[in-house]
Amino acid sequence: MKKYKTCIHRLGDYNSNFIYMKREDLIPFSFGGNKARKAKYFFDEIDRGNFDSVVTYGSGSSNHCRIISNMAKQRGLECYIISPKEAFEETFNQSMMNLFDSKIQVVSVDEVSDTIEKTLESLKNSGKNPYFIQGGGHGNLGTRAYVDCYEEIKEYEKENGIIFDYIFFASGTGTTQAGLICGQLINDDNKKIVGISIARKNPRGRDIVLSSIYEYFDENNINKNHSLIEESTIFVDDYVGNGYGNMNEDISKTIENMISKYGIPMDSTYTAKAYNGMENYIKKNNISGKNILFIHTGGTPLFFDYLKNKDI
Repeated sequence: MKKYKTCIHRLGDYNSNFIYMKREDLIPFSFGGNKARKAKYFFDEIDRGNFDSVVTYGSGSSNHCRIISNMAKQRGLECYIISPKEAFEETFNQSMMNLFDSKIQVVSVDEVSDTIEKTLESLKNSGKNPYFIQGGGHGNLGTRAYVDCYEEIKEYEKENGIIFDYIFFASGTGTTQAGLICGQLINDDNKKIVGISIARKNPRGRDIVLSSIYEYFDENNINKNHSLIEESTIFVDDYVGNGYGNMNEDISKTIENMISKYGIPMDSTYTAKAYNGMENYIKKNNISGKNILFIHTGGTPLFFDYLKNKDI
């Protein structure tokens, strides 16, 4: 399987720390991002199987649903998206889902699970062979994608004579974080891997990450000390604000600073919220003199939503 590989570059200094960025947003498919890296693993499995349709779920602003829609369209597969109306809005991601002819069903959040089951059952009864992908690319294949991403980070460290002390990123469904932690534990490394929650609060947010870690290790027969796994799982919920998709003035300033100073687009739902959270975490914990890696997990279409909705 040909894997995506993304660059790491030095961004600048912050609070006497050396900041680097891994550009998952530059993955060369449909605006990239962590969802593109994960989707590659799911669609490799789809390509090997006899599947003729794909079912998944997510909000109208979901990067995951945009990517799945695009990869399904590329292969001529029907794509069905179940979306909770409580989190559904007109976004560029949603417009792209429509462009790819995805069949979007908008239902109440408490009806999502039943609607998924009914959709899968209906497709099977009509002679189809659907492939189901959990929201956000959750599951062991998604986790594996970021175990492999961790190996890329190790390769960069070796080639450039640097060790990252901290790795920060936006943590949503928790699969990206689970993969990075699994990669770290497999390599017996001692970094601080810090997921900045974009929506979920603890203890649920952290518990979901832990569940993904244990599930991956169980499937791959990897034995790791439970207390070490617990200690390695840092899920920070201090910066979720008013929840998923909601922003504040600090996040807005982060978006505008990143595009003006570095030419890097970020969005208010994921990356800018996480980057602003990272800066606050660094200050709050008096972190200085460290090598810090921020993983840009994508979401460029949502940057254009920010511009469209901004009061000028």
